[in-house]
Amino acid sequence: MTTAPATADTLTIGGALPVRRLGYGTMQLTGPGHWDLPADPAAAVTVLRTAVHGLGINHLDTADAYGPHTVESLIREALHPYPDSLVIASKGGLTRPGPNIWRPCGRPEYLTQSAELSLRRLGLDCLDLYYLHRVDANVPLADQLGALVELRQAGKIRHIGLSKVTVDQVEQARTITDIAAVQNQHGLTTTDPVLDYCERNGLAYVAHKPFDAGADLARTGAGAADTPAPGTILRTLLQRSPVMLVIPGTASLEHLRSNCTVDARTTSNGATTIVMPEIPGR
Repeated sequence: MTTAPATADTLTIGGALPVRRLGYGTMQLTGPGHWDLPADPAAAVTVLRTAVHGLGINHLDTADAYGPHTVESLIREALHPYPDSLVIASKGGLTRPGPNIWRPCGRPEYLTQSAELSLRRLGLDCLDLYYLHRVDANVPLADQLGALVELRQAGKIRHIGLSKVTVDQVEQARTITDIAAVQNQHGLTTTDPVLDYCERNGLAYVAHKPFDAGADLARTGAGAADTPAPGTILRTLLQRSPVMLVIPGTASLEHLRSNCTVDARTTSNGATTIVMPEIPGR
Protein backbone atom coordinates (compact mmCIF):
# COMPACT_ATOMS: atom_id res chain seq x y z
CA MET A 1 0.00 0.00 0.00
CA THR A 2 1.50 3.29 -1.07
CA THR A 3 0.49 6.90 -1.29
CA ALA A 4 -0.05 8.11 -4.85
CA PRO A 5 2.17 11.04 -5.90
CA ALA A 6 0.72 14.52 -5.59
CA THR A 7 -1.16 15.71 -8.65
CA ALA A 8 -1.94 19.46 -8.67
CA ASP A 9 -3.16 20.06 -5.13
CA THR A 10 -4.24 16.50 -4.26
CA LEU A 11 -2.69 13.39 -2.77
CA THR A 12 -4.13 9.89 -2.54
CA ILE A 13 -3.58 8.35 0.90
CA GLY A 14 -3.02 4.62 0.92
CA GLY A 15 -3.83 4.41 -2.79
CA ALA A 16 -7.53 4.91 -2.03
CA LEU A 17 -8.25 8.24 -0.29
CA PRO A 18 -7.80 11.27 -2.59
CA VAL A 19 -7.60 14.47 -0.54
CA ARG A 20 -6.52 18.05 -1.06
CA ARG A 21 -3.08 18.60 0.37
CA LEU A 22 -4.38 21.35 2.62
CA GLY A 23 -6.84 19.93 5.15
CA TYR A 24 -8.27 21.08 8.44
CA GLY A 25 -7.32 20.01 11.97
CA THR A 26 -10.20 20.27 14.43
CA MET A 27 -8.45 20.28 17.83
CA GLN A 28 -9.08 24.00 18.39
CA LEU A 29 -12.86 23.49 18.36
CA THR A 30 -12.81 22.88 22.12
CA GLY A 31 -12.82 24.82 25.37
CA PRO A 32 -9.72 25.96 27.34
CA GLY A 33 -7.20 23.17 27.82
CA HIS A 34 -8.85 21.36 24.88
CA TRP A 35 -11.58 20.46 27.33
CA ASP A 36 -15.35 20.39 26.81
CA LEU A 37 -17.24 22.40 24.21
CA PRO A 38 -15.95 25.68 22.79
CA ALA A 39 -17.47 28.90 24.12
CA ASP A 40 -19.59 29.19 20.97
CA PRO A 41 -20.53 25.77 19.56
CA ALA A 42 -22.61 27.36 16.81
CA ALA A 43 -19.53 29.23 15.57
CA ALA A 44 -17.60 25.95 15.52
CA VAL A 45 -20.33 24.42 13.37
CA THR A 46 -20.06 27.38 10.99
CA VAL A 47 -16.29 26.93 10.72
CA LEU A 48 -16.69 23.26 9.84
CA ARG A 49 -19.36 23.95 7.24
CA THR A 50 -17.31 26.74 5.70
CA ALA A 51 -14.20 24.53 5.53
CA VAL A 52 -15.98 21.75 3.66
CA HIS A 53 -18.85 23.38 1.78
CA GLY A 54 -17.39 26.84 1.29
CA LEU A 55 -13.68 26.25 0.78
CA GLY A 56 -13.55 22.75 -0.68
CA ILE A 57 -11.50 21.12 2.08
CA ASN A 58 -12.10 17.38 1.96
CA HIS A 59 -9.77 16.12 4.70
CA LEU A 60 -10.80 16.63 8.33
CA ASP A 61 -8.56 15.44 11.15
CA THR A 62 -10.04 14.82 14.60
CA ALA A 63 -9.72 12.52 17.64
CA ASP A 64 -11.85 11.17 20.46
CA ALA A 65 -9.49 12.98 22.85
CA TYR A 66 -10.49 16.42 21.57
CA GLY A 67 -12.91 17.62 24.20
CA PRO A 68 -12.85 14.71 24.90
CA HIS A 69 -15.48 13.46 22.46
CA THR A 70 -17.04 16.87 21.74
CA VAL A 71 -15.39 17.62 18.40
CA GLU A 72 -16.51 14.38 16.78
CA SER A 73 -20.08 15.24 17.78
CA LEU A 74 -19.71 18.76 16.38
CA ILE A 75 -18.50 17.32 13.06
CA ARG A 76 -21.62 15.18 12.82
CA GLU A 77 -23.89 18.11 13.71
CA ALA A 78 -22.23 20.32 11.11
CA LEU A 79 -21.75 17.98 8.19
CA HIS A 80 -23.81 14.79 8.38
CA PRO A 81 -24.80 13.40 5.92
CA TYR A 82 -21.27 13.75 4.64
CA PRO A 83 -20.22 14.55 1.07
CA ASP A 84 -18.91 11.48 -0.74
CA SER A 85 -15.53 13.15 -1.24
CA LEU A 86 -14.97 13.95 2.46
CA VAL A 87 -12.27 11.96 4.27
CA ILE A 88 -12.60 12.00 8.07
CA ALA A 89 -9.56 10.82 10.02
CA SER A 90 -9.84 10.17 13.73
CA LYS A 91 -7.53 8.83 16.42
CA GLY A 92 -7.64 6.72 19.56
CA GLY A 93 -5.18 5.88 22.29
CA LEU A 94 -5.13 8.91 24.60
CA THR A 95 -7.15 9.38 27.76
CA ARG A 96 -8.15 12.82 29.09
CA PRO A 97 -8.33 12.98 32.90
CA GLY A 98 -8.63 16.77 32.77
CA PRO A 99 -7.78 19.98 30.85
CA ASN A 100 -4.36 19.88 29.17
CA ILE A 101 -3.75 16.33 30.43
CA TRP A 102 -3.10 13.63 27.80
CA ARG A 103 -2.18 10.06 28.82
CA PRO A 104 -1.51 7.17 26.43
CA CYS A 105 -3.62 4.06 26.74
CA GLY A 106 -2.89 1.37 24.19
CA ARG A 107 -4.75 -1.54 25.71
CA PRO A 108 -6.44 -3.39 22.84
CA GLU A 109 -9.86 -3.37 24.48
CA TYR A 110 -9.61 0.39 25.03
CA LEU A 111 -8.62 1.06 21.42
CA THR A 112 -11.45 -1.10 20.13
CA GLN A 113 -13.96 0.71 22.35
CA SER A 114 -12.57 4.10 21.33
CA ALA A 115 -12.99 3.37 17.63
CA GLU A 116 -16.51 2.01 18.12
CA LEU A 117 -17.55 5.13 20.03
CA SER A 118 -15.95 7.42 17.45
CA LEU A 119 -18.01 5.72 14.76
CA ARG A 120 -21.15 6.28 16.81
CA ARG A 121 -20.43 9.94 17.50
CA LEU A 122 -19.54 10.65 13.88
CA GLY A 123 -22.50 8.69 12.53
CA LEU A 124 -20.30 6.44 10.39
CA ASP A 125 -20.12 2.73 9.69
CA CYS A 126 -16.43 2.91 8.74
CA LEU A 127 -13.64 5.39 9.48
CA ASP A 128 -11.56 6.28 6.42
CA LEU A 129 -8.33 6.67 8.41
CA TYR A 130 -7.74 5.82 12.07
CA TYR A 131 -4.54 6.70 13.87
CA LEU A 132 -2.93 5.24 16.94
CA HIS A 133 -2.83 8.61 18.70
CA ARG A 134 0.24 7.70 20.77
CA VAL A 135 2.35 4.59 21.10
CA ASP A 136 1.85 3.34 24.66
CA ALA A 137 5.23 2.25 26.00
CA ASN A 138 3.51 -0.08 28.48
CA VAL A 139 1.74 -2.19 25.84
CA PRO A 140 3.44 -4.19 23.06
CA LEU A 141 3.05 -2.35 19.77
CA ALA A 142 1.86 -5.58 18.13
CA ASP A 143 -1.07 -5.66 20.58
CA GLN A 144 -1.96 -2.01 19.96
CA LEU A 145 -1.88 -2.33 16.20
CA GLY A 146 -3.46 -5.76 16.39
CA ALA A 147 -6.63 -4.15 17.72
CA LEU A 148 -6.68 -1.77 14.76
CA VAL A 149 -6.06 -4.61 12.32
CA GLU A 150 -9.07 -6.45 13.75
CA LEU A 151 -11.17 -3.32 13.32
CA ARG A 152 -10.03 -3.07 9.71
CA GLN A 153 -10.85 -6.71 9.09
CA ALA A 154 -14.32 -6.07 10.54
CA GLY A 155 -14.82 -3.23 8.05
CA LYS A 156 -14.86 -0.50 10.70
CA ILE A 157 -11.72 1.31 9.56
CA ARG A 158 -10.19 1.45 6.08
CA HIS A 159 -6.64 2.58 6.73
CA ILE A 160 -4.30 2.70 9.76
CA GLY A 161 -2.08 5.62 10.70
CA LEU A 162 0.46 6.54 13.38
CA SER A 163 0.78 9.79 15.31
CA LYS A 164 3.83 11.37 16.97
CA VAL A 165 6.27 8.61 16.11
CA THR A 166 9.92 8.04 15.27
CA VAL A 167 11.38 6.29 12.23
CA ASP A 168 12.08 3.21 14.37
CA GLN A 169 8.46 3.08 15.48
CA VAL A 170 7.18 3.41 11.92
CA GLU A 171 9.50 0.65 10.74
CA GLN A 172 8.40 -1.62 13.57
CA ALA A 173 4.74 -0.89 12.87
CA ARG A 174 5.15 -1.76 9.19
CA THR A 175 6.37 -5.22 10.11
CA ILE A 176 2.97 -5.71 11.79
CA THR A 177 0.56 -4.11 9.30
CA ASP A 178 0.26 -1.65 6.43
CA ILE A 179 0.55 1.98 7.49
CA ALA A 180 -1.09 4.57 5.22
CA ALA A 181 -0.15 7.82 6.98
CA VAL A 182 2.05 9.28 9.68
CA GLN A 183 1.09 12.44 11.54
CA ASN A 184 3.81 14.47 13.28
CA GLN A 185 4.17 18.10 14.26
CA HIS A 186 6.02 19.99 11.53
CA GLY A 187 6.67 23.71 11.12
CA LEU A 188 9.12 25.94 9.29
CA THR A 189 12.04 25.10 11.58
CA THR A 190 11.29 21.38 11.88
CA THR A 191 13.72 18.74 10.68
CA ASP A 192 11.99 15.38 10.90
CA PRO A 193 13.64 12.23 9.53
CA VAL A 194 10.19 10.66 9.47
CA LEU A 195 9.29 12.92 6.53
CA ASP A 196 12.24 11.58 4.52
CA TYR A 197 11.26 8.03 5.47
CA CYS A 198 7.67 8.59 4.36
CA GLU A 199 8.81 10.02 1.04
CA ARG A 200 11.10 7.05 0.38
CA ASN A 201 8.38 4.56 1.28
CA GLY A 202 5.28 6.16 -0.21
CA LEU A 203 3.51 7.05 3.05
CA ALA A 204 1.47 10.20 3.52
CA TYR A 205 3.05 12.61 6.00
CA VAL A 206 0.43 14.75 7.73
CA ALA A 207 1.86 17.87 9.38
CA HIS A 208 -0.12 19.13 12.34
CA LYS A 209 0.58 22.46 14.08
CA PRO A 210 2.25 23.79 10.90
CA PHE A 211 2.49 27.25 12.49
CA ASP A 212 4.18 25.84 15.63
CA ALA A 213 1.22 27.03 17.72
CA GLY A 214 1.60 30.49 16.19
CA ALA A 215 5.31 30.89 16.85
CA ASP A 216 6.23 30.75 13.16
CA LEU A 217 3.78 33.55 12.39
CA ALA A 218 5.76 35.98 14.55
CA ARG A 219 9.10 34.27 14.90
CA THR A 220 11.29 37.26 14.04
CA GLY A 221 9.69 39.91 16.23
CA ALA A 222 10.99 42.44 13.72
CA GLY A 223 7.66 43.88 12.62
CA ALA A 224 4.84 43.02 10.25
CA ALA A 225 7.04 43.17 7.15
CA ASP A 226 9.14 40.29 8.45
CA THR A 227 6.28 38.19 9.74
CA PRO A 228 5.44 35.32 7.36
CA ALA A 229 1.83 35.10 6.25
CA PRO A 230 -0.05 31.83 6.84
CA GLY A 231 -0.14 31.12 3.12
CA THR A 232 3.61 31.59 2.86
CA ILE A 233 4.25 29.06 5.61
CA LEU A 234 1.81 26.50 4.22
CA ARG A 235 3.18 26.93 0.70
CA THR A 236 6.74 26.40 1.96
CA LEU A 237 5.77 23.24 3.82
CA LEU A 238 3.84 21.77 0.91
CA GLN A 239 6.83 22.32 -1.37
CA ARG A 240 9.12 20.33 0.95
CA SER A 241 7.84 16.95 -0.15
CA PRO A 242 5.28 15.44 -2.55
CA VAL A 243 3.93 13.30 0.32
CA MET A 244 3.34 16.27 2.64
CA LEU A 245 -0.17 17.20 3.76
CA VAL A 246 -0.88 20.04 6.18
CA ILE A 247 -3.82 20.33 8.59
CA PRO A 248 -3.73 23.79 10.20
CA GLY A 249 -6.26 24.15 12.97
CA THR A 250 -8.24 27.20 14.02
CA ALA A 251 -11.53 28.17 15.60
CA SER A 252 -11.55 31.44 13.66
CA LEU A 253 -13.45 31.78 10.41
CA GLU A 254 -11.10 34.58 9.36
CA HIS A 255 -8.00 32.48 10.00
CA LEU A 256 -9.53 29.51 8.20
CA ARG A 257 -10.10 31.62 5.12
CA SER A 258 -6.62 33.11 5.35
CA ASN A 259 -5.08 29.63 5.50
CA CYS A 260 -6.90 28.67 2.31
CA THR A 261 -5.32 31.35 0.16
CA VAL A 262 -2.38 29.08 -0.63
CA ASP A 263 -1.33 29.49 -4.27
CA ALA A 264 2.06 27.93 -4.87
CA ARG A 265 3.26 28.55 -8.40
CA THR A 266 5.60 26.13 -10.12
CA THR A 267 9.20 27.15 -9.46
CA SER A 268 12.48 26.46 -11.23
CA ASN A 269 13.06 23.38 -9.08
CA GLY A 270 9.74 21.86 -10.16
CA ALA A 271 7.65 22.56 -7.05
CA THR A 272 4.09 21.35 -7.30
CA THR A 273 1.50 23.99 -8.15
CA ILE A 274 -1.08 24.19 -5.39
CA VAL A 275 -4.18 26.31 -5.80
CA MET A 276 -6.85 26.34 -3.12
CA PRO A 277 -10.39 27.54 -3.93
CA GLU A 278 -11.27 31.21 -4.09
CA ILE A 279 -12.75 32.69 -0.94
CA PRO A 280 -16.23 34.16 -1.49
CA GLY A 281 -16.30 37.89 -0.98
CA ARG A 282 -12.54 38.41 -1.06
